[in-house]
Amino acid sequence: MQALAVFRSLRNPVFAQLYAAHAVSLLGDALTWVALALLAFELVGEGAGVVLGMALTLRVTAFVIFSPLGGALADRINRKTVMVVADLARVAVIGLMFFVTEPWQVYVLIFLLSMGTAFFTPAFQASIPQVTGPKDYPQAIALSGATTELFGVVGPAIAGALAVLFGVRPLFWIHAAAFLISALLIMTLATRLYVDKPDGKHSTWADIKLGTFRLWSDQPVRYALLLELVAAISGAWILVNTVVQVRGQLEYGEAAFGWVMAVFGIGATLAALALGALDKRLPRTTFILIGAALTTVAIAPANMVALAPLMMLWFVAGIGQNWVNLPALTLIADRIPEALQGRVYGAHFAWSHLWWVFSYPLAGWLGSSLPESSFLWGGLIGLGLLAVVYLGFRPR
Repeated sequence: MQALAVFRSLRNPVFAQLYAAHAVSLLGDALTWVALALLAFELVGEGAGVVLGMALTLRVTAFVIFSPLGGALADRINRKTVMVVADLARVAVIGLMFFVTEPWQVYVLIFLLSMGTAFFTPAFQASIPQVTGPKDYPQAIALSGATTELFGVVGPAIAGALAVLFGVRPLFWIHAAAFLISALLIMTLATRLYVDKPDGKHSTWADIKLGTFRLWSDQPVRYALLLELVAAISGAWILVNTVVQVRGQLEYGEAAFGWVMAVFGIGATLAALALGALDKRLPRTTFILIGAALTTVAIAPANMVALAPLMMLWFVAGIGQNWVNLPALTLIADRIPEALQGRVYGAHFAWSHLWWVFSYPLAGWLGSSLPESSFLWGGLIGLGLLAVVYLGFRPR
């Protein structure tokens, strides 16, 4: 029953409506990434992996470039306006995916789609503590995180069923409808999401710099951000190299790979629910340290185990990933004044995704160079970083 504590935040009707908007768009996201994989295969056949890899790279690049600007806007104007405009822009972009005939068109549209997400996400993240208040925002953030992970598990299955019924390209229009519903739900929120601006007027560039400065100058927040780099190492290894381990080293089929990744998502989902129930039992920085250690230690023996133990390790790794990422978001709400939270969430979204820009290529290179020991090396790299961060940057 303690795990159900996260649902208390839904008693707040404004947050419940904001949460519903986010949940609808998350379902649309799950449809799009499955549809994109199938569309890439339709366009280039066995070269689909190259198209998807480039699309993911452009996605993260857009996040890194534009989310600080999105965070600055979220502290300047009505956050409802930022989210609604971002949703409506994404309606137009994702609708155009139906007509794609060339890979370069995929790249352009995914970059534009990710720009919209880079503006939406900091405004959404900053709005959660604003509408729920100090008592309920930890549970609200945990519920949002659990929903993200849950759709990561069940979304592809829903997308696959819809693809069978309607075909691949109509999934993009379904996602466009999801963004439109999200925009309408946010537009009709019974509140205005403005923030006070006691720090005076700044240029946009000054706001972006201020968000990054506050992110890095607060000791616990900086410590959490650096531990997110540790988690990005293990997360990248899991996302890039699990298929090689399951299909290549263990010689199982696609279904086994799907189950392994589903268990990883289930671990992350349950971890988010547990985090909401255990809030304030331990300091947030302790949760983040435990999560970084769990996800790093879990991947180290992965090359040496059979399928069932691998699934157990990935369940633990999923717990660790979420116990790093969600408390880091809550820590910002704890320690950053409300008037600055949009800027800091925007800076955090950029930096935390920058870690993946470094981690993905490293995981791919070691995975291809040392397929029989890549997870061991990933675990050692992660443990080394964990030691450096703990010894050099933990709050005093």
